Amino acid sequence: MAGCRSWFFYFTVCAVGVFGANAEIKFTIPVGRLFTYELMRETFQNDFEPLSKLYAGRLYDDAMTFKCNRQNYPDLPEWLRFTQRHSYDNGFLYGTPTSPGKSIIEVYAVNKRSYETARQILVIKIVPEKMLPYQAEFFIKLREVEKVLPSSVQDEIKQDLQKLWDTEALEIVNVTNALDRGGRVPLPIAGHFEGVYVKVGSEQYFSDCLLKVQSPGYQRQCSAEAKVKIPGGCNFCSIPSNCITWCKIELFDLTKQEPSPPAPTVGSGILESGGDFNPPESPPSRDYIPDYIVTVIVPLILAIILCLLLAYIMYGRREGVEKRNGKTNEIQLYHHHTILDNTDELRNMSGNRGVSPPLSTLPMFNSRTGERAPPLHSDSPTIPLIMAQHDPYSDTLPRK
Repeated sequence: MAGCRSWFFYFTVCAVGVFGANAEIKFTIPVGRLFTYELMRETFQNDFEPLSKLYAGRLYDDAMTFKCNRQNYPDLPEWLRFTQRHSYDNGFLYGTPTSPGKSIIEVYAVNKRSYETARQILVIKIVPEKMLPYQAEFFIKLREVEKVLPSSVQDEIKQDLQKLWDTEALEIVNVTNALDRGGRVPLPIAGHFEGVYVKVGSEQYFSDCLLKVQSPGYQRQCSAEAKVKIPGGCNFCSIPSNCITWCKIELFDLTKQEPSPPAPTVGSGILESGGDFNPPESPPSRDYIPDYIVTVIVPLILAIILCLLLAYIMYGRREGVEKRNGKTNEIQLYHHHTILDNTDELRNMSGNRGVSPPLSTLPMFNSRTGERAPPLHSDSPTIPLIMAQHDPYSDTLPRK
């Protein structure tokens, strides 16, 4: 782990190997240095599988998920992050503290096979430390954050950067996933990675190779997105996956940064004597009548006009009047009266069944005019039952 590689990072593990994961682990880390802790699945597996099962020969390699939070809080501190790619991978807690203090982290491991849980407590004490004055950030394109956090990989990256910086007094300050900087998730294709930003610091000033990267000519090549030529003798990359992207190198000289302004002093809150309080002038009065007319009166008038127009269309312009041959026929009224007359006639027939049949049932009776034509005396079998009755309002003429 990162704390075992420098003199200022100590930790005390209380009986982890004997009592398993249910132990309290204490760390002491300085401000401005990378903290990394790997949650080993094997450690929690020992809690889920006691020694009795070990002798019985039933060993499991269960999938586990880790839940980490600050004690009595739902999430982690701002400077601390957690990552676990798959349930069969180890988890990592990593981050760079920015201020001294103490944090108690609770880690819960959930066994996906048996749904058992194991608990671990991390006590992280952060002590003040002087910030490294010269820092540089590098982008490693062919890496993911889970593959950079192991201590062995960090040592490999630091060895290459020590050659580039030309000093061994180099410390990793921070590691950031490219997705946290607005990067896009790559396609699930071999050879596509998320990318990682690695920030290192040192007491020694930047090397010539790093200063060449900041030259105007080199920056023009990067802005033109052309193939950048690496400065001579500066390509220190022992492993291809650890090679840096030269156009994304940023240098930070903290000695030239302006100090932050002091915090404002808090007064007593009492106005000093001898002065008069002058309240600010009230804003000018505003007339809201035009706004009321525009928002209320005008829409109300339009609604009334539309209602009157709709009432006129529905009740003043009723359909049912047709014009034929220049005369107006009230078709609806005619049908209505016809139905009433037939109804009255049927009622009279049912009341007096001894009377002669109604005229409407006779063969030569015109139901519209009430006229009765004499029957035709002819031997022709084609005599119609009813004479060709011509509608006086029809447009067609009867056949002769």
